[in-house]
Amino acid sequence: MIMNDVAESRLILGKGPTALLEAVGEHPTGPLTVGVAGPGGHGKTALLAELARVHQQAGIAVRTGAPEPGDPVDPDALVLVDDAHLLDDARLGALLRLVATRRHRLVVAYRPWPRSAALMELADALRRDGRALLLTAFTREQTAACLAAVPGLGRRSDLVDFVHTQTAGVPRDVERLARGLRGLETSIGVPVEPPRPVVLEFGPDLEALPADVRRLLLAVAAGVPLPVSMLGALLGREPEAVDELIATTRAAGLLGADGRLAPIVRRAVTALSPATDRAAVWRRLTELQLARGGAVLPLVRSLLAVGVLGDCPAPTLAAAAEEALADEPAFAAELFAAATAAGWPASARQALAAALAGNLDGALRLADRLLAAAPADRTEAAMVAATALAHRGHAGRSVELYRWAGTSSSVAFATVGGLATGDPSAATEPAPGDPVGEPPTLHSSAARLMADGVRESVTGTPTAALSALVQAAALLEPDGRAALLPDSPAALAALTAVHCGELEIAERVLHRALAAGVGGPLMARRHRLLQAWILMIRGQTLAAADHLAAVVADGRPLESRDQLFAAALRMGVGRRNSDLGALKRGWGQALEAVVRHPVDLFTLLPLGELAIAGARLGDLARLEPYLREGHALLGRLGGPALWSVPLHWSGLHAAILTDEPVAADEHVAALLAAADHSRYAAVIAAAAESWVEVLRGVVDPVRVEATARGLHDTGLCWDGARLAGQAAIRTSDRRAMTTLLECARVLQGRPAGATGGQRPATGESVTQVADAIAGPTQQGLSDREYEVAELVLAGLTYREIGDRLFISAKTVEHHVARMRNRLNCANRAELLALLRTMVADRASNAAGQPWPQRSAR
Repeated sequence: MIMNDVAESRLILGKGPTALLEAVGEHPTGPLTVGVAGPGGHGKTALLAELARVHQQAGIAVRTGAPEPGDPVDPDALVLVDDAHLLDDARLGALLRLVATRRHRLVVAYRPWPRSAALMELADALRRDGRALLLTAFTREQTAACLAAVPGLGRRSDLVDFVHTQTAGVPRDVERLARGLRGLETSIGVPVEPPRPVVLEFGPDLEALPADVRRLLLAVAAGVPLPVSMLGALLGREPEAVDELIATTRAAGLLGADGRLAPIVRRAVTALSPATDRAAVWRRLTELQLARGGAVLPLVRSLLAVGVLGDCPAPTLAAAAEEALADEPAFAAELFAAATAAGWPASARQALAAALAGNLDGALRLADRLLAAAPADRTEAAMVAATALAHRGHAGRSVELYRWAGTSSSVAFATVGGLATGDPSAATEPAPGDPVGEPPTLHSSAARLMADGVRESVTGTPTAALSALVQAAALLEPDGRAALLPDSPAALAALTAVHCGELEIAERVLHRALAAGVGGPLMARRHRLLQAWILMIRGQTLAAADHLAAVVADGRPLESRDQLFAAALRMGVGRRNSDLGALKRGWGQALEAVVRHPVDLFTLLPLGELAIAGARLGDLARLEPYLREGHALLGRLGGPALWSVPLHWSGLHAAILTDEPVAADEHVAALLAAADHSRYAAVIAAAAESWVEVLRGVVDPVRVEATARGLHDTGLCWDGARLAGQAAIRTSDRRAMTTLLECARVLQGRPAGATGGQRPATGESVTQVADAIAGPTQQGLSDREYEVAELVLAGLTYREIGDRLFISAKTVEHHVARMRNRLNCANRAELLALLRTMVADRASNAAGQPWPQRSAR
């Protein structure tokens, strides 16, 4: 191919043509019999022109075109024939006779199709008596060489990839695109699509094609593999005739050997074909594909891409929506709406698609309309409405609708909802069977296992509950993307696992559910929030915060249940980071989330976390009604230990922060009563008892360390480190203090002998280090640090503070630096704001005083 207008006669050739030109250049008068085959646009004409130039420079006459039969041909001249596939048999015969004489120098170029018998005979003779060359598409390296000759383009890898991908390496199209890019500014990045002037250059090529070939190109441009039988029905031709059309199109260099169009050709075919022709071909394709039971979604996408979706028949749109439902529920909802606009009756499937996409407002509106006006869709509409209401905290109405729907799945979901709201009758309901005529599908089987698992969590053992829920989650993995769920079995399995200290199981089941897309986008946030929750209780607060940020990154509002978990996550991360400012900033949103979502069995974890945060802020009273409702709900269900233990554990820490020994003792007693329920309950009970003893000044280092390690082994890594740190700052035995401090460091994942990744600064006491690990207790800072803080807030300089406290200014500076690091303040202004709050809290609440000894039980 000669790069006309791009470089000075720059020819980019493969090995065969290059070897031919080199041989001719060395011996221009030597024998030459060559057949050059290649699709249109692959450089045949350019190669012939280069051969003509070389011979003319050598003084050899060049004759172009096939001679007429009987015309004399000079044996010393070079005969160049282009487009031999268009010649009649008489001229092909004349060329064959020239080859047969073996005295003439001849180069004949032709396309692979059409191939008449005379052309095939000539091609065989050229190959037999000389050589045959097949011109192919450019390799990426050849495309790069072509672009290197264009001023301003160079050899940029991203630009080479763009051109090569767009053109599939067809030399003609590479040259066109390279020429079109020359005038563009490409220093920032590659274009999103080829420039329009380049696309317009394909117009003459397309107009020269027969009408059936253009229709074939439009059909292929739809982007769907099409069998010959379907193309025959579209074009009104027999399979053999369709094969000939395909061969003609390939020979024109417009259709690849794989039956696909290069992106730039597809764009040209789509953009330059008359709109009426394009719409007619694609509509007919959708009808044919629908009739044969094939996929219509790719065809509908093509119609949408060129803005003619409104011309698509309603049945086709509805079928495409069904195909998109599992992977793209939002797009499916759009297609269902388009089908309805085209005359297709509104259906519960449209409401289902909206719900799966997370558009619960739209799902509820449509489902409610169908419940009132569409008897055929009432059952499915009721399930859609029930699911949307469950996500929004209206459990009672949700359970009512599920029971009304009466399917095996809906009855199982009603059982789950009843148990979640503390309905004791739901705990005794037998597992629903399959109604007559309803097949036992994966979805219905998973729903029944969900009900069994939640029932076992209330009346049975944690092992049985977790087993049923994990099995339910596994059943949905193969085909759960379009499963509309009030809560996923994976989420319930993870919650159950967290409540019994099996965090690794919780992590795995959530990972599998996300990978399988169970529940679609509606459940994806739920699963990710629970992943963040697990990271938080392990003490991996940075990772938990990152997960939470990713969940809310798209800006879409969270439904009430997810909002509650997100708010509790923010408060939990802030508490574990000793970030009192974050706690204060997030408290208002947390209270709003609690108000929006009624208390149920599956939101006791965030409720407990918020109780601790409320106690830390001195505002626990505002949560007391919700905590009483949580305990009342558990009471109605008989006080199931699996769900009660974490709430009592949170209640204990809230009581510690509000300095209420009696309330703390009540929570300890409840935990000890549940200790026999499971290994996790026993670990929590022992930790609760040890914690209260530590606060009363009774520190048994061996028991504390064993209890702290038990918490760590159940996944409560941060709590285990805190318990050891609390004990370390309250014991007077220096050896025990050092032992417990090292234990806290290890459980916190820090190297022995380091705090926050650094060794204690000179003059820093072991008590101060232990206090840093112990976390946000009532004392927060050491007494000396509180003294320094008060004087800093009073506006004194480090020297003035040192003079007043009889320490050096350098020591004051060390104290301030440690406070800033411990409180995780980004700058001095943030530190001062936080210190004002802490000093005020300390003034109003005497902290660090030992509790009175517990009365004998």
